[in-house]
Parts: sequence; C-alpha cells; structure tokens
Amino acid sequence: MSDATAPGGADPTTGGTAAVRPRRRVHFWDNARFACIVLVVLGHAVQRLTYDSDIALGMYLLVYAFHMPAFALISGYFSKAGTPTRPQMARVLTDILVPYAIFEALWTLTKWLVEGQANPNPTQPSWTLWFLVALGIFRVVLPYLALLRWPLLWTVVISVGVGYLPNIDSTFALTRTLGLLPFFTLGWWLRENDIVERLGLLRRRPWWVIAGSVATFAAAALACWYFVDVWRDVDLRAWLFYDTAYGEMVGPQWWAGGVRMLLLVVALILCTAFFALLPRRQTWWTQFGQYTMYVYLLHSFVLYPFRESGILRDAEPTWLWLPLVVVASVLIALALATRPVRRVFRPLIEPRPGWLFADPTLASREGRRNDPTGSRRPRDGATREKASGPGDR
Repeated sequence: MSDATAPGGADPTTGGTAAVRPRRRVHFWDNARFACIVLVVLGHAVQRLTYDSDIALGMYLLVYAFHMPAFALISGYFSKAGTPTRPQMARVLTDILVPYAIFEALWTLTKWLVEGQANPNPTQPSWTLWFLVALGIFRVVLPYLALLRWPLLWTVVISVGVGYLPNIDSTFALTRTLGLLPFFTLGWWLRENDIVERLGLLRRRPWWVIAGSVATFAAAALACWYFVDVWRDVDLRAWLFYDTAYGEMVGPQWWAGGVRMLLLVVALILCTAFFALLPRRQTWWTQFGQYTMYVYLLHSFVLYPFRESGILRDAEPTWLWLPLVVVASVLIALALATRPVRRVFRPLIEPRPGWLFADPTLASREGRRNDPTGSRRPRDGATREKASGPGDR
C-alpha cells in the first residue's frame, strides 16, 4: 500500500497535487491516532489513582513512556519540510495558534471561576495545550532540520543536551518540545525516505512480530510494576515528562543525559511494538482517528472536576476502580469524537477566522478539514475522500 494513499499527503514524488484519481485512506494511521488519543485520556484519568495504587502508577509510567512520542512520530510522518505555501502557513495559524489562544483563554476563565484565581500567561501552556505549541514549533524548525546531513542525529543531540540547560524551561513548552523533537523528525524521515512502503511495514505481519510486540509490552509492564518503588524514588514520572532540567531532578550529574538517551530508546522500542499491534484494516472505531484534536482539547475539561474534587483519591479497591477508569477513558474518547460534539465545538477547535487574513479565503478550506496531527478528511456528510489540492502538507 503506497503512502500516496495516506490522508493528508500530496504526491510523494512531486510534492504537488494528485488530482488524477481519488485516493483511499490508509486506515492504519487513523487507528494509530485514535489509539494514541485513548492513551492520552487514560494517562490523565488514572493520574489521581497513582498516589494510592502501585498498579495504577505502573500503568501510568508505561503509558507515559511512549504515548506522546508515538503521537509526535505520527505528526512528523504527515509533515513536509519543503518551502511552505501560503495555505500551509495559514494552517499553522488556523489549526494551531488560534485554537491555542481560544483554549488558553477558556482555561484561564475556568480556573478563575472554579478556583477563584488565575494567572493569564499565554507563554505557559495550560495542561494539555503544550502539544499545540509543540506542533507549531515542530513545523517551523523542520525545514531547517531537513537541510542538515544527519537530522535525526542532531535532534537526539538537542533532546539530550537541552536537559543540561536550566535556562531553557517550560516557557512555550520548549523543554518538552525539544525533548520530543527526535520522534517528530523520525516520523518525517520515515515518510521522506519511503521506509514504510519499501519495507512493507503496513502489509501482513508475521506471527513473530505480534508475539515479540506482546512480549515487549509484557516485559515493560512487569518492569513498571515490579520496580515501582524504585521508579517512585527516582521520580521517573518527571523524566518521562521531558520538561524538567536534569539539575532539578538529580543535580549537576554528567550522566543525566544518558538517562534521557535510554528513555528515548525505550520509547522507540515501545512505539515500534505499539504500531506493530495496531490493526491495518478498517474497524468500527477507525473513523474516530480523524478527530483526535477534539478529544485532545476537550477531554481535560471532562476530567477536570474528577481530578480536582478528590473523587479518585483513596479509591479502593484498585481492582474495581482501575478497570472503571480505563473503560471510562475509552468512552470519553469515543464520545468527544462523535458528530454532535464536533458540531458544537467546531468553531472553537477548527475556527475559520477570515478577518485575521489579508486574503480571507485562506481561512476557508471548503470540502476538507485537517487535524493538526496530519489527518486529511472530508467535511461531515461527505461520502468519499477527494483528491487533495495544492495546499497539502
């Protein structure tokens, strides 16, 4: 299956328009997007249980070891490093910056109404909004990285090295963004070099690949649970966030970068196993992978009352509450991707601010909509995927 059939991509040989024939979606990528967003919801939902349950903490660490690297990799796979067109530049504003401003304002208002205080500071992204900022930065720096001889090597050096610099902090989520930059760049590199197609990675998987992937996750889950006291003592959670300088975690230790390097390798192994286990065919939930940004931006408002009210603290027994939280996370992700929710919240998540542009048509993408992670999809109610136009990314 050629990557030319993937959603959100122009003709891979020319970078232009594939206008000759309609292209079918590669369902694997929609499956991957939705599986990732379920893990995002799960990670945030289970967080309050981790204070009282070793099993919950083990699950939390396992999820955080790879789920955002996987999301960054998918986003990079559908990004282009060429000179951006005017529509592409406009999409950075309409798909990323404007929604960020809207939801940052909403979070400021929410905290003021609920907590009686707020610190309106757009340079410090609220909760989940850091990834929108990261996507914007990723797309800005990618054309420059593509000019380098060894872009992947340089991003690893940046990711490891940034932890030694205490003056680079969470302002505009810069520490997290640079920490995860290798995965975004890897996704772009895989597409740029046609690795997925040449190696047939989306074709039928041999049994040993599935078995090896299951064994990988089983071993990782066992390690997260069995050594949970060790991980708590070393504050592994902070390492997996990629947003704290080494000096704040272990002091000025020269070997701290080696820990970051090890975590990058572990994340890559788990991402590989994760992608290997995902279905390639269309499933009943595949379509929801086209609307992950709705889930990403809205689920935090759903979870906020439960996290802040203390309902999930001292929730015993774990064997009952943890499965309930897992099931609830899946249901929340499904509900927030449904058509009624999209219709209500589309003006906030997919705004069309024609007034912002000298050419108002740049804000209207009639006939298609995009997810900032790269998914190209028809408007609700469309019956088939149309060939993409020259604004493809």
